[in-house]
Amino acid sequence: MRGTTGVFLVTLCLGAAAARANDSTAALTTGGLVLRADADIEMRSEDLSISRERIAVRYRFFNHSAVDRTVTVAFPMPEIEFRESVNVSVPDEDSDNFLKFRTLVDGREIVAHMEQKAFLDGGEVGERLRALGVPLQPRAKKTLATLDALPKEIRQKLLKEKLVREDDYDQGKGMEHHVAPEWSLRTSFYWEQTFPAGREIIVEHAYAPSVGGSVQTGVADKSRTPAEIEAYRTRYCPDKSFIAAVVAMTKKNGAPPPEQRIAYVLKTGANWAGPIGDFHLAIDKGDPAALVSFCETGVTKTGPTRFDVHKTDFKPMRDLDILIIDASH
Repeated sequence: MRGTTGVFLVTLCLGAAAARANDSTAALTTGGLVLRADADIEMRSEDLSISRERIAVRYRFFNHSAVDRTVTVAFPMPEIEFRESVNVSVPDEDSDNFLKFRTLVDGREIVAHMEQKAFLDGGEVGERLRALGVPLQPRAKKTLATLDALPKEIRQKLLKEKLVREDDYDQGKGMEHHVAPEWSLRTSFYWEQTFPAGREIIVEHAYAPSVGGSVQTGVADKSRTPAEIEAYRTRYCPDKSFIAAVVAMTKKNGAPPPEQRIAYVLKTGANWAGPIGDFHLAIDKGDPAALVSFCETGVTKTGPTRFDVHKTDFKPMRDLDILIIDASH
């Protein structure tokens, strides 16, 4: 686990590692909280914990101002859409809160506001869909059912507007005729947070990660192109011992082992005063027999499945991508 460092959210996007046919599931890139810029608010510490089941972050903020500061705090969710050509890992496709996001301030749960915006070719189409009673979550069963239940003439209009497309298929009972969403959804949870003058507050949040995966890893696959191999090296920084272990697994099993991927936005938006005073990262690979690789320095193994990184006066410079190779059983 060599390479450079990174840690905080500023933007979110849909990210996917190299995929082949239908044996791969892409991971949505997620991150942490975004604050409106305020030079008086210092992030004294950040504790980031990542596993395949949960991402949790604990921040200690301090307001250096002589007066209280009230700023908007937001958690932008990854942009999602309805696509069948590429599998995307979404923890709860039928929920507007599809990452199961929740947050606490000084131990008390915050009820955040939710903002949803639907886009098609760069234009906002949420009001058009709301007027028809169509939920904006494009992957939810209720959305697909609502579209199917619309009058035929309305569906035809939506087809002409390219908001939906024909989606015909046979599940063993003859050809079925449906329409599928063509828009994408951007969701943010946000609230107004007061940072008391001269006092520290603790903000915590947690959510279920989007975990991408492939039936066979390509990290040591000689059939991959040089560009694909280099992409693995640049993104995950596997060292010689990691690659050798993957090669050994491949020889033992007769095929490359499966992989899983987690992508986390770490870059700072410089929207607080100075660097992060105390930064702690903990990554848990889950299975003691699994391999894990990510681009970070100062990594210490602190348990059978856990790896820790600790930095002071930390200014993140890159995002974090985690590659986990599971031993085949």
